[in-house]
Amino acid sequence: MTRTALLVLADGRFPAGGHAHSGGAEAAVEAGRITDAASLEAFCRGRLHTSGLAAAALAAAAALGTDPVALDAAADARTPSAALRVAARRLGRQLMRAARATWPHPELDALARAFPKGAHQPVVLGLTARAAGLGPEDAAYCSAYEGISGPATAVVRLLSLDPFDATRALARLAPEADQVVRDAVGAALRCADEGLDALPAGSAPLLEIGAEAHAARPVRLFAS
Repeated sequence: MTRTALLVLADGRFPAGGHAHSGGAEAAVEAGRITDAASLEAFCRGRLHTSGLAAAALAAAAALGTDPVALDAAADARTPSAALRVAARRLGRQLMRAARATWPHPELDALARAFPKGAHQPVVLGLTARAAGLGPEDAAYCSAYEGISGPATAVVRLLSLDPFDATRALARLAPEADQVVRDAVGAALRCADEGLDALPAGSAPLLEIGAEAHAARPVRLFAS
């Protein structure tokens, strides 16, 4: 295992398409739920402990070698919003392109054939980590961090928020992100004995509702 591979995968410059998505932050800004650094931190905290935990567990399970087709179905079941399912698959397709170019692997090729229009991003992320020689904890960390750094970066653009304040919000969430990763990896490990029902399925209704409203807007800065 090489930790440098994790840095490459988690780097915001890795061409996985995340820059075009706000993780629900644009809809939250439009609704007045994010107005400053404090509300950004609260938004990211809520996302981290709900959809973020579910995504991190899916990524960890994929990195462990759990059937990615079954994991994709589990991701679908945990994503009620059609708009979010579309966004997750678009991100998965873009990540797959970058992953296959960076770490060619037959398991990535097989998943790409099974889902030519894109598998869910956390599943692709976990399989990418596996192809890069990384473990489930690495995959979960990458997923959890992406889940909060994406909204933070978007809000800097949407509100002209001071980048220092956004980064401070992320740093304050670090201990909670560590716990989410531990919980995600634990759930992924239990899958071997308990099946996919061991994976968390935390709900974030406002993210789902916001995604549907955002998708219907004729003008928007971010895809989701």
